[in-house]
Amino acid sequence: MGKTNQSCLTEVVFLGFSDFQELQVLLFVLVLLFYVFALLGNTLIVIVTLVDPALHTPMYFFLRNLSFLEVCYTSVTTPKMLVDLLSETQTISFVGCGVQMFFFLLFAVTECSLLSIMAYDRYVAICNPLQYTLRMNQRACTELSALAWTIGTFVAFSHTVSTFTKPFCGANTIRHFFCEMVAVLTLASTDTHKNEVSITVLTVILLMVPFLLILLSYVFIISNILKMPSAEGRRKAFSTCSSHLIVVSLFYGSGTFVYMKPSSVHSQSKERFFSLVYTVLTPTVNPIIYSLRNKEVKSAVRKMISQKVFR
Repeated sequence: MGKTNQSCLTEVVFLGFSDFQELQVLLFVLVLLFYVFALLGNTLIVIVTLVDPALHTPMYFFLRNLSFLEVCYTSVTTPKMLVDLLSETQTISFVGCGVQMFFFLLFAVTECSLLSIMAYDRYVAICNPLQYTLRMNQRACTELSALAWTIGTFVAFSHTVSTFTKPFCGANTIRHFFCEMVAVLTLASTDTHKNEVSITVLTVILLMVPFLLILLSYVFIISNILKMPSAEGRRKAFSTCSSHLIVVSLFYGSGTFVYMKPSSVHSQSKERFFSLVYTVLTPTVNPIIYSLRNKEVKSAVRKMISQKVFR
């Protein structure tokens, strides 16, 4: 029992963007606008894909899951960041820090898994269309979604427990705007080498493996699209897949920069701004990408609005 957490810390202090005092108000306005649009856009997609029977398909089932995830994901860090941008003291309780880390990891890891599942869905739809309804039936979709959430829960729980069972009796200041795992580990009053190694391994597995699976899926997808005799069929298939590829590029691109860049060349300022991309910007642009490039979603939104306004 001597190694259980005897924490001396009661709170953690965020430095956030305090070294950019002249940008604090501008950052607050921009982040608030992005957050509001993220909530409205993703909530709209969840509602539309639920109420419109035409969108009760596997692709929109996973899109609905993704939009729900984005609402949860951005809400873990953004409201606290908005308050801190206008506050002189930027603190969070030690317990609150653990809770924030757990849910951030839960939603981030689940999204990694879900994006690869969405690529698999497109692969089956385009490369094996005759087997699509059999392979991607309601039960299969539910089980795949549950698998993504299970992986996220397991990883979040194990790494949060591993981090917060260490002694924290020294400094309590981190140069970040939320309880990011690597930043919190720097406060531990013990050797964290094993944790850092496990984080690196986790990053490789959860970023690179799903990303490689997505790339492999799209190699087969693009190969099949190019063989389609109809130009309209090729255009429609490319349009459907390009939305997912843009989302994948934004999410994995920013995450890879932050978590897989060698520590010797880490720029903490750049890291924080890139963290804004995957915590605020990506959840905002996802519904825009999927709605503006998708005729079915736009049609469903127009139909829902017309029914509410003109009934």
